[in-house]
Amino acid sequence: MATAKVPKASKWFSNKTLGLSLHLRRSKSSSTPISPESSPSPPRETPKRSQEEMKEVFRYFDCDDDGKISALELRAYFGSIGEYMSHEDAQSVINELDSDGDNMLDYQDFLKLMKVENHDDDDDDLKKAFEMFELEKGSGCITPKGLQMMLNRLGDAKSYDECVAMIQVYDIDGNGVLDFHEFHQMMA
Repeated sequence: MATAKVPKASKWFSNKTLGLSLHLRRSKSSSTPISPESSPSPPRETPKRSQEEMKEVFRYFDCDDDGKISALELRAYFGSIGEYMSHEDAQSVINELDSDGDNMLDYQDFLKLMKVENHDDDDDDLKKAFEMFELEKGSGCITPKGLQMMLNRLGDAKSYDECVAMIQVYDIDGNGVLDFHEFHQMMA
């Protein structure tokens, strides 16, 4: 039964995490720095935009541009965001979703995964993403330093001042940090 396979893949994938990573990479490639006037969140998605973004995410995973995602490429992605994924776990995810038996994920397999993930509990995913940015675990806030450290891990080096400016965009109460509610607003 296919639904019994989904939880293993869901353990590793989250639309919010992928969206956040995609957005952060996009801001990295942008030549204009993010300022309080320019919102770091992407505009509301249209179906065409969403499809283009899914293709961009797929291409990010597909390091060798062969149109398939291998276990090695899955491991490389998770390594790039600071998460260890064993080869066995990567192969297990692929085995769950591989529709043509080639031990790789093609774009259609990837889309099935993303469709399944749309039904996950978004608040749990958002909490996990929020916790990744907390400098002091359990503090309940994202500081400029915590944001800077996480962006550096994701390969998007920003200065402390740039991180202060990014936080100011969504800092509703003006305390210089983002609490979960403000982070939620930013991701909405």
